[in-house]
Amino acid sequence: MSDSAATLNQAIALMEESGDPASASVVCRQILARDLNFLPAWIVLAAALLAAGQTAAALAAADAALALAPASTPALFIRGTALNLLRRPEEAAAALARASEDAPNHAGAWLNLGIALTALDRHEEAEAAIRRALALNPDAAPAWASLGALLVQALRIAEALAAYDNSVRLDPEAAAFRHDRALTHLRAGNFAAGWEGLRSRKPEEERVLARMGVHGAEWGPEWDGEEIAGRTLLLCATQGLGDAIQFARYIPLLARAGARTVLCCHPSLHRLLSGVEGLAATIAPGDPLPPHDGWASLMSLPRLFATTARTIPFAAGYLAADPVRVAAWRAHLGPGPGRKRTIGLVWAGNPDHVNDARRSMPPAALAPILAAPGLRFASLQPGADPAWLGIPVLDLAQRPTDFAETAAALFALDLLITVDTASAHLAGALGRPAWVALPYAPDWRWQTARSDSPWYASLRLFRQPRPGDWASVAAAISASLATGPAA
Repeated sequence: MSDSAATLNQAIALMEESGDPASASVVCRQILARDLNFLPAWIVLAAALLAAGQTAAALAAADAALALAPASTPALFIRGTALNLLRRPEEAAAALARASEDAPNHAGAWLNLGIALTALDRHEEAEAAIRRALALNPDAAPAWASLGALLVQALRIAEALAAYDNSVRLDPEAAAFRHDRALTHLRAGNFAAGWEGLRSRKPEEERVLARMGVHGAEWGPEWDGEEIAGRTLLLCATQGLGDAIQFARYIPLLARAGARTVLCCHPSLHRLLSGVEGLAATIAPGDPLPPHDGWASLMSLPRLFATTARTIPFAAGYLAADPVRVAAWRAHLGPGPGRKRTIGLVWAGNPDHVNDARRSMPPAALAPILAAPGLRFASLQPGADPAWLGIPVLDLAQRPTDFAETAAALFALDLLITVDTASAHLAGALGRPAWVALPYAPDWRWQTARSDSPWYASLRLFRQPRPGDWASVAAAISASLATGPAA
């Protein structure tokens, strides 16, 4: 055995026996410093970097291995896996298709190919690949979870729940599998099972708290529904901005139960949510914690109030805008020429969101909406040049400084047309009319078929009839605009 091969065995032992990919990568780099063409070292380095979470570096190492051996199945597998994690599914699918073809018994290659094809909405091919992986390894909990994720995207919800049941049965300690099953229950309208299942978010919430600069123990005991009258409860928005707006509706219920509430959330929400009935104060992540008797995440409140589709509180609205700022916005916009109705537009969400490629609409897809006669359009799309839309459009996105200002702007509009972003939640929470353009398989809160929302009475939902079909959504919205902007 050569010195390089013997040293490489040490790196492999560090990976497989000691669970120390960082040290394994150091050993591999030492080998490659002596022999840059030693293919096995590049492959083990790529695997170690991938295991250590250094995805871009793992991709570079896999590519170096493929430069030496273009048909290397392990290198193709690592390349495809890394590309999946980097959200480059087309390239991932190409690499993993080659790997699975060359190694037809490689369950991991088939599974990761299925994951890439799921991201591309190539549902039939994705299902075939994942089921091939399961045929090779039927006890692989991640494969069952991936099948569940695919079936959700195909709106085969009952089958998705069965797949998630298998993933949880095989790996009951995996919080991610329980979490995804819980969201699928919510998507199906099984609220009790969904809220209960979301208790699996606890590890993630603790990570969020740590990123906020505190740890769960510093927040004191977690409130779990016991008598709250006369106590101060610290609430934490541990998810996105839209989620914070959606679940702030429970704060008045806590106040009516006798609690004093303080909310920790992003500063851009402070002015908006400070007007919620019963909210005593807001703080930002990292601020000193006020005296309190317990804490709860906003996302836990639907479970603690035993929310069903029929008992969702304040669907007609629970937020308000500053009347002075509303008047200022109405004065700023003025009536449209010929008293045209003014329609606000938001066509894209946060590009860092895991599902943004599906939920954001290309500006060109708005053409049928913009062609509707007798209307004036205003962009509330942050960071976008309205000139992209091809017609004169008012640019309102640069003026609001926070969500309270955006709330006031919504009262100067006749209607908001938006994709699934915080803007949809804001409009609904204010009781303002908004039409929400949804992908084929949207977020759980919009469920699977309805054109209204039990969470927000003022919203109307327009759904893709097929994955990626924004043209049909825009055509339906355009036709509806002809009859008026009411929700």
